[in-house]
Amino acid sequence: MATTIPQSFLKLRGNLEITTLQSATVSTRQGTVRQALEGNLKVIDTFLAGSYQRSTMIAPLAEADVDIFVILNAEYFHNYNGGKNGGPAGLLDLVKRTLLRTYTRTPDISRSGQAVTIQFSDFVADVVPAFNRQGGGYLIPNSLTASWLETDPKRHVELMSAANRAHDGALVPTIKMIKGWNKSHGAFFRSFHLEVLALAIFTNVRISDYPSAVRFFFDKARALITQKNPDPAGYGDDVGKYLNTPEKIQEASNRLQRAYERALKAEEFASAGNISNAVDMWQKTFGDYFPAYG
Repeated sequence: MATTIPQSFLKLRGNLEITTLQSATVSTRQGTVRQALEGNLKVIDTFLAGSYQRSTMIAPLAEADVDIFVILNAEYFHNYNGGKNGGPAGLLDLVKRTLLRTYTRTPDISRSGQAVTIQFSDFVADVVPAFNRQGGGYLIPNSLTASWLETDPKRHVELMSAANRAHDGALVPTIKMIKGWNKSHGAFFRSFHLEVLALAIFTNVRISDYPSAVRFFFDKARALITQKNPDPAGYGDDVGKYLNTPEKIQEASNRLQRAYERALKAEEFASAGNISNAVDMWQKTFGDYFPAYG
């Protein structure tokens, strides 16, 4: 509970954090996954990627995905490229079989579009096999299209870290709040898409406080969501292409519009000294992540 808007947003920030104990659990388990692969495949490198590595993952951990990139020897690419041995899907099946040798009692190890997913009791690990790409970045399998995708998760981490430093550490908590809003309203938007939007929206501006920052995001995202949002690592892919119909784009815009209107109303209540109503409006925005008034 809190009695001021700044206190409320500090509690919101804390409610979105993964705990130290949870981080230790992730560290231990991902280490075991990496060892299982390194001991059975020709592995060049392994590293954590995704929102966990970018420090933008939000609680609860049980509903989060931890991405583990496994850079394999190029011979595997030649073995599974061009439709050979099942193509990208065949490579994912190889990784799945390899993991099953170690995780014989894990109830759910499955192949998804670009990864092998391990459903632990306390979080999900997505194991992504990859190859070094000539010119930089990586190639990863897409079993849905039988093709290879270009990406660079290390570059994503660099970009987020640099942007967060430019905002004196305020950007990452703001992004987590935006993700909290999305999760509290059905997780309509993909998490990485929201990050890409935030990187663009908060370029060359200053985050002065969290309430105005999230309101500013909702405001600017209403228009930006209707455009192509390219991968900031420079590979040209539109990270918003899952919004692939006019109806989905309209729904995205409507959700941002409602959030913007609530944020405006909350700020109006706070400016008038009506903190209780302001908190109520922010709770409608952020759901259970936002603390009660009092």
